[in-house]
Amino acid sequence: MLTHYRNRRRLGAWLDGALDEATARSTAAHVDTCGVCQREAAELRRLHTLLSRSAQVAEPDWTGFWPGVVRGIEDHRVVRPVRSASRWWRPQWAVGGAIAAALILSLGLWQFGPSSRPEASVLVSSASTGDPRATVMVYGPPERDVAVVWVLGLDEN
Repeated sequence: MLTHYRNRRRLGAWLDGALDEATARSTAAHVDTCGVCQREAAELRRLHTLLSRSAQVAEPDWTGFWPGVVRGIEDHRVVRPVRSASRWWRPQWAVGGAIAAALILSLGLWQFGPSSRPEASVLVSSASTGDPRATVMVYGPPERDVAVVWVLGLDEN
């Protein structure tokens, strides 16, 4: 069933000679054994013959193409006034430059300026002990001589 469907879809290309050699051979073998595909191929041949007799392809007329393009360009041409070349200062350049300078300044201050986050207020150190179950942790602020010592892992069970 799948072979029939696939070969039926290839009939037009097979009749036009657009299939590769192996596919054309398998399609021709299927058409030789399948009555439905034989009728469809005969109808496609008849349709091709009718179309080739009645269809006449007209040569394109390019005589008015380029004049039409030129006319379209001239019809849509917009005339803009010419500005004086002697004006060296332009307000839009001043505004754009001020915005660019403000952006560069703010990025520089953000990147290289004083840090806004507080320094770490507590130093934490840890040390191992002779007991594999225990760890000693020492907490203390750097500006004071106070330390909190915690010994972890020596719970008596």
